[in-house]
Amino acid sequence: MNLAEPEQAQKISKMHVDGVGLLRAEFIIAQIGKHPKEYIKEKKEYLFVNKLAKDLITFAKAFSPRPVIYRATDFKTNEYRNLIGGIHYEPKEENPMLGFRGAYRYIANPDVFHLELAAIRKIYEMGYTNLQLMIPFVRVPWELIKIKELVNESGINQFPGFKLLIMVEVPACALHLEEFIKIGIDGVSIGTNDLTMMLLGVDRDNQEVSDIYDERHPVVVDVLTHIVETGVKHGVTVSICGQAASDYPDLVDKLVRLGITSVSVNPDAVDRTRELIYNIEKKLYSK
Repeated sequence: MNLAEPEQAQKISKMHVDGVGLLRAEFIIAQIGKHPKEYIKEKKEYLFVNKLAKDLITFAKAFSPRPVIYRATDFKTNEYRNLIGGIHYEPKEENPMLGFRGAYRYIANPDVFHLELAAIRKIYEMGYTNLQLMIPFVRVPWELIKIKELVNESGINQFPGFKLLIMVEVPACALHLEEFIKIGIDGVSIGTNDLTMMLLGVDRDNQEVSDIYDERHPVVVDVLTHIVETGVKHGVTVSICGQAASDYPDLVDKLVRLGITSVSVNPDAVDRTRELIYNIEKKLYSK
């Protein structure tokens, strides 16, 4: 399932789920409240790392041994500016949705990314091996190469159980997914919200054009098909964690038939989605 709030971890871990397919960093860091660069400036990086690790261990512990896939921070600049000190470090962008975010931010600000990696390392040092790292908004292959170098520097890739995944949200990544897989990843997760926005040229937060935004548009479905088939071909796990997985049973049906390996949904959609997939697979494997 998709999760964000540490206080929900224990309760929701008791539901009939196979783990956390999307653990959003943004809520946790918003609760910390201060821009990570402000901690670095004050030479108090350890406080940020400890606060983040404290929340991550809550999820890792509650769901162990089931996997918890932590999506590294994907704040946009306008969101980062709201944190204490953020105004000093974040540029003003006309279109933050397509701006300084995701994978590229880690390369531009490796000092901040290393704080996240240090928090993950703490979880492994506590003996938990179910926390995995997912990189959001990957645009081009060289970003992934650079990020793998940073991950290797942190040493977390040496721990048993560690896996590196990427979000597939950008059309360039989706259509040339094979290139990213060849660089070396353990899995991909489809972010249908951003992918649909960019394929259809529609700002998903803009009510003026909301009638055009449709995750079941044939072009979107064609690209989803390509992503799943590419993952199956190369033997990497493929998940979907965008809103579409919670909202559209017909789309889930198609993806399961194509060979998608997991579906991550909001907590309120867990039971009906599990029953849906059970019925689809029953038909598939009873033949």
